[in-house]
Amino acid sequence: KIKVIEKALEINNPDPQDALDVLAKIGGFEIAGMAGVMLAAAANRVPVLVDGFISCAAAIIAANLHPHAVEYMLASHLSEEPGHAAALKLLHLEPFLRMKMRLGEGTGTALAMTMVDAALKIVHEMASFSEAGISGKLE
Repeated sequence: KIKVIEKALEINNPDPQDALDVLAKIGGFEIAGMAGVMLAAAANRVPVLVDGFISCAAAIIAANLHPHAVEYMLASHLSEEPGHAAALKLLHLEPFLRMKMRLGEGTGTALAMTMVDAALKIVHEMASFSEAGISGKLE
C-alpha cells in the first residue's frame, strides 16, 4: 500500500495545501462522495459518524475545505489500520469504540449506532429526578 501511495504522490504531485487538488489527483469517487456528504451534513447541522480509514480520508478533505465541518463528525471506532489513529488525531476526534476491528464495511459505525440510539433515548425519554418524584430529601 505504501509503495502505491508513494508512486501516486510522485506521479500526480498534489498540492498538500489544496484539499481539492489532493482529492482530484489521488482521491477516489468514494472519498469525494463521502466528503461531499460530510460537508452537506455540517451545512445542515447534522452529525455524521466517521468509520474507518477511508471515511477519515474523506473527513480530512471535508475539514480542509471547511474547518467547522469537523464539529459535526463523530468517530465510530479505532480500526487496526495503521493510519487510522493518525487520521483521527489529525481531526481531533476520539473514537467511541476501541475493539481492534479490521473488518471494514462500516462495522464500527453499525456498532456505534447502538450507542447513539441509547444516548438519544436517554436525552428524550429518561425522566428527570423531579419527574420521577425523587428530587427532594428523603424523610
